Order: sequence, then structure tokens, then C-alpha cells
Amino acid sequence: MASSWTSSSLNEIPAIAKNIIKNCRSRKIAIFGDLGSGKTTLIKEICLQLGIDEMVDSPTFTILNEYQGEVKVNHFDFYRLKSKEELYELGFEEYFYSDDYVLIEWPEKIEELLPPHFMKLFIHMDEVGYRTYQCE
Repeated sequence: MASSWTSSSLNEIPAIAKNIIKNCRSRKIAIFGDLGSGKTTLIKEICLQLGIDEMVDSPTFTILNEYQGEVKVNHFDFYRLKSKEELYELGFEEYFYSDDYVLIEWPEKIEELLPPHFMKLFIHMDEVGYRTYQCE
């Protein structure tokens, strides 16, 4: 069963993040959305809600950032992924099957490698800036 939330401003992102943590059935979340849809902003807030107090930035060039707070969060960004071999070099399976949180930006680049225990979160933005977040 899917859960869905809508926001019209950045002020609503903390509540959206809390709902995602509470209602998405997995610590593994693949976040789909167009460029500029707010994937990184949402991940920053999810990390904040999970007790991460260090700087959270998108690992666009490094592919992976790891954060430690009350829990561990592994943040992947596959936007600049050149090949699946890069994933294997990172040892991605160890992360994907750990007990840690795994949050992925641009999962469509590796969708065939996503295990079934990953939740898919879709961010849709309309022409006036409203965002809908749908967790499946």
C-alpha cells in the first residue's frame, strides 16, 4: 500500500521526512525524482530527523557519503555513475543488506540491482512548485 504526502514549501519538509521515516516500511529508500525536485533537501531532513548532526551533502562526485548519529546512514548518489563496476568496487551489496539506513538518489541508474526490500519514493513536482511524495 502506498503512502503519499504533498508540500507547497520548504517549511513542510520536516513533517514530510517524519512521515517517510514513520510510514515507509524499510530503512532502504530509493528516491526517484527529476533534477531539482528536492531529493537532496529531503535526504538532509531525513538525516536530521534520524539524529545526524554533521553536514549532509549530496555525494554527486564521490557516489557515497556515510553519516553516523543515533543510527548510521549511507547516502548514495548515482547521477554521475559511469558503470556498474563502480558499484561493485564500492561493495554496494554490503551496504544494501546492512541494518543501516540507505538513501539513494538517481536509483534509476541501477534499478535492476535494487533488492526487493528497498522502498521506492517518487517525488513529483508540478508547474507551480507543489511536490508530491509517494512511497511504494
